Amino acid sequence: MPKKNIDFSDSETPQSFDIFEDHILIPKIRVPILVGKGGASKKKIEQAGNVKLLVQAEGEVTIKAQDALELSVAKDVIEAIGRGFNPSVAMKLFKEDYGLDILSVADFGAKTRSRRIEIKGLVIGNEGKTKRVLERITGANICVYGKTIAIIAPTDCIQTARQAVEMFLTGSKHASVYRFLERKTGEKVEDGEQ
Repeated sequence: MPKKNIDFSDSETPQSFDIFEDHILIPKIRVPILVGKGGASKKKIEQAGNVKLLVQAEGEVTIKAQDALELSVAKDVIEAIGRGFNPSVAMKLFKEDYGLDILSVADFGAKTRSRRIEIKGLVIGNEGKTKRVLERITGANICVYGKTIAIIAPTDCIQTARQAVEMFLTGSKHASVYRFLERKTGEKVEDGEQ
């Protein structure tokens, strides 16, 4: 079966974008989010990243760029969208001081579906409360999707956010994680948040 291309661009790929090329596979269900209504999200990524994207319906994305760094950053943006982030949040990665970190829940003993659900629930918390506290205190955006937990944050905050998530995944109590965050960031966890 031939691959079906979804390309909403007005013209063919200019030769100038053929210097660097890479491919990334995202979940098929995330393709419409990457492309956006009428190709709007795809166009924004292309403009912000100075890249050209060819998106296939099966989830394979070809990225072309004139610069290797621009290609690498655009690939991170696409990977973040594939890991559940909204394109507007993923596009924060185009800022120089932002980074992406992805943790596999399988690395923390979540081999079965029921254990994955349980372990992801530790990070999400009751009605998303734990995740919101983590995001507020660390300045990170956290997305729990599939078998991964992805973090987009300023580079000076990303390690703290990762450590806090890892603490939850390894069974630390909420109070211990919140104390760690208070020490690292100087931000207090409000009584209603605990």
